[in-house]
Amino acid sequence: MHRILIVEDDPSISELIDMNLTVCGYECETAADGVQALSAIRRKQYDLALLDIMLPELDGFALLPYMKKHNIPVIYVSAKSDTCDRVRGLRLGAEDYMVKPFDFLELLVRMEKVLDRANLQHGEISLCGVTVNQAERKVLLNGVSVELKPLEYALVLMFIKHPNIVLTREQLLREVWGDEFWGETRTVDSHVAVIRKKLDWSNKIITVHRIGYKLEVN
Repeated sequence: MHRILIVEDDPSISELIDMNLTVCGYECETAADGVQALSAIRRKQYDLALLDIMLPELDGFALLPYMKKHNIPVIYVSAKSDTCDRVRGLRLGAEDYMVKPFDFLELLVRMEKVLDRANLQHGEISLCGVTVNQAERKVLLNGVSVELKPLEYALVLMFIKHPNIVLTREQLLREVWGDEFWGETRTVDSHVAVIRKKLDWSNKIITVHRIGYKLEVN
């Protein structure tokens, strides 16, 4: 389980990020200002920090050198949308920069990419009786290998990395098939039907009417 530090002075935003990431299987801690963030990284090691810029006591730009000193990758999540601020944050060494308001699925995907680059992503993910070995691109159902086509594998990975999150058909098309795909959203439906059968997930992948699907994990 990855430990994430959320540094955000707006309680409503901090709680929302914390709640959603916890549902997705992350261990989260929050800090409401720069001083609290410094105290947190001196006490514990974090796999990733989500860092606001406009913070009391010590702003996000000033915090970044301390994060780097402790080998904590940083994604800036800020309302500051100026190109100069983005460039400054990235040049200082942040891994990524997101502007509020943001799509939560996009945040998850960007976090995963940063964790991948930092070699922190575990080789295997297990959920609902299914184990995905990312290094070997193998999928096991209750220990037995399941043959999946490339798009089916990518779709399973999307579901298993985002449990209890509603994924729209458009999001799945974009992330799995790519922006250049011009087919219909029914393509998603047919692939989901195959995955349900192959992985015995008929009662796990829930259809959200007119929106998309959710891998429901109790």
